[in-house]
Amino acid sequence: MKAFWRRCISSMLLLSLFAWVLSACGSGNTASAPTLNSCGVTNGTPTTTSTPVPPLTGTGITVKFGYFPNITHAAALVGLSCGTFVQDLAPNTIKETRFNVGSDLVNALLAGSIDIGYVGPSPASNGYVKSSGSALRIIAGASSGGVLFVVRPDENITKASNLHGKKIGDPGAGGTQDVSLRHYLQQNGLTPADQGGDVTIVPSDNSTIVNEFKLHQLDGAWMPEPFASRLIIEGKGKIFVDERDLWPNKQFVTTNVVVRTAFLHDHPDIVKAFLRAHVDTVRHINVNLPDAKKRANDEIASFAGQTKLDQKTLDAAFSDLTITYDPLTSTLFTQADNALALKAIKAKPDAGIYDLDPLNSVLSSEGLSKVFVS
Repeated sequence: MKAFWRRCISSMLLLSLFAWVLSACGSGNTASAPTLNSCGVTNGTPTTTSTPVPPLTGTGITVKFGYFPNITHAAALVGLSCGTFVQDLAPNTIKETRFNVGSDLVNALLAGSIDIGYVGPSPASNGYVKSSGSALRIIAGASSGGVLFVVRPDENITKASNLHGKKIGDPGAGGTQDVSLRHYLQQNGLTPADQGGDVTIVPSDNSTIVNEFKLHQLDGAWMPEPFASRLIIEGKGKIFVDERDLWPNKQFVTTNVVVRTAFLHDHPDIVKAFLRAHVDTVRHINVNLPDAKKRANDEIASFAGQTKLDQKTLDAAFSDLTITYDPLTSTLFTQADNALALKAIKAKPDAGIYDLDPLNSVLSSEGLSKVFVS
């Protein structure tokens, strides 16, 4: 596959060179030839036409960009590794900020410290509701699935009723996995200890949860990838619930791309360029998964306190995940219903949380089907 991809890149480079020669010889085509980043993704070149998209004419704007060291954020990790975002947003620049929990990223966005970010549906919904629908918009999806409820085998947890008296970890109060865990407990007649029940929910950062699980300080955890697979491989845990099994067609949005509404209004061309890079990166991941896995792993290892995943964990983490630019809008509204029932949000977001016009413009230019709010 790698040899095939290298041949493809070589062929594309030759075609680009040939196009430049034709232009230099007076072919009448004044547009510059498309360029390739290190992943072989064409900068702004739709698949259905040979006419490249003009480069941005920015004024040196710094785009403040946030994301997590999670495989559910693979599009962000791989896009940064490939240089897709840097290339498509030039001459503007990117300032990266790394987060561990969605509420922190959304709070940073509400404060103006983040312009564009990758975040789960529950924090996005909460930020939209808290700002009365003014502060942010979801402009694309990024992943579906990739969330597991893992338990310790020695606790003999084989059915929901066995969770009485147990300690369960998740990445943070009010986050997407926290809402999913609490909804699952509610659906099975169980009550968290902080609401008078006997199931103790322990919110903490992902790495801490893995360590506490390995030390038998937690009986289980509802976690995103790659931490779910780390619980299984490093912590000898077992899958109790694959969250995909709780959703129709085994699809539900795990990660979205969000933008500050003001930034979207002020810089629509930059947002569109970012989405072009995002779509190209998603497509690269899905056609060249081995390369994408390596790049995502390298990016994760660059985080403070993180180490590279072994190949077994990396493969397992990607196996229960779908990388997609489709925001799977109906599943966000279902998650919002669940959060509302748990009083995790004060109101349900309306369809205004989405602005998919920039994404659909990119998809149309590349000959891809549009996505809609449903």
